[in-house]
Amino acid sequence: MSGDAPHIPVLLKPLLEAVAPVHGVWIDGTLGAGGYTRGLLDAGAERVIGIDRDPMAHDMALDWIAPYAGRVDLVEGNFSDMDKCASQVDGVVLDLGVSSMQLDQAERGFSFMKDGPLDMRMGQSGPSAADLVNSLEEEELADILYHYGEERQSRRIARRIVLARGDKPFETTLELAELIESTIGRSKPGHSHSATRSFQALRIAVNEEYQALWQGLLAAERVLKPGGMLAVVTFHSVEDRMVKRFFQVHGEAKRHVNRYGTDTVEATAPFDVLTRKAIGPDKDELARNPRSRSAKLRVGRRTSIPAQDLAASEIAMPDHQRRR
Repeated sequence: MSGDAPHIPVLLKPLLEAVAPVHGVWIDGTLGAGGYTRGLLDAGAERVIGIDRDPMAHDMALDWIAPYAGRVDLVEGNFSDMDKCASQVDGVVLDLGVSSMQLDQAERGFSFMKDGPLDMRMGQSGPSAADLVNSLEEEELADILYHYGEERQSRRIARRIVLARGDKPFETTLELAELIESTIGRSKPGHSHSATRSFQALRIAVNEEYQALWQGLLAAERVLKPGGMLAVVTFHSVEDRMVKRFFQVHGEAKRHVNRYGTDTVEATAPFDVLTRKAIGPDKDELARNPRSRSAKLRVGRRTSIPAQDLAASEIAMPDHQRRR
């Protein structure tokens, strides 16, 4: 989720319109501050299973869950395992990336806008961003910056990091952001900060986000009943490319024409793709929430075709993560 206020989810209105009518049991695989869960319940869902690996999301649920008593089941875990806690659901929504509540807390280490420990762990366990920055070989660090953040100056940045950490290990977000800025220069007015791509890359590596997305899409396919909806909101090009490719590979339909010239479509894939072109924010949402500018929504409807396996390479998952 993203937004100036954490309770306002991005693209909620077009999402609800695309999956209408909302009914039955849904999975919100990225619970965050509960914006999508509440939106789904208010739109007609009977029950929502809210999954999040971040313990803070479950603590925050205590502030809003009371009016929905008995209609929300909270699960602490990764959405890539959603089929282990439910089956035959009517819909799945995934809102990828980092949430506002995580960005706005300096102690979580996701943002270089405020100084804090170089952490970035969504689940608050396992290796931190500081662990990666201070221990990885230069080549692997450069690969992460390039493949996960599409940072064209990845080699220069990795080289400078390795040289600098020899004198003093990196501990805070501003230490790393300042080194990156001094390495590749300050960004032009109106452009993202010089460290944006590198911080994105490290966050994705720390949380293995591309791996989770690949496995999560397959888990959603297994858990949805025929007619169930899968809605995914992405925030950068690599994620969107993976989701687009997933729907292309698992959403192709076979056309045939019989002897009477009737053109029919036969369901031969697990999904009917409802958004051939990704849906973005409208002018009102952009004005209200500038963070939504990169958001894209894609939606598919589950068919009766059995769930199928899918290699990471088939949905253009970056090579580096497939090798890890």
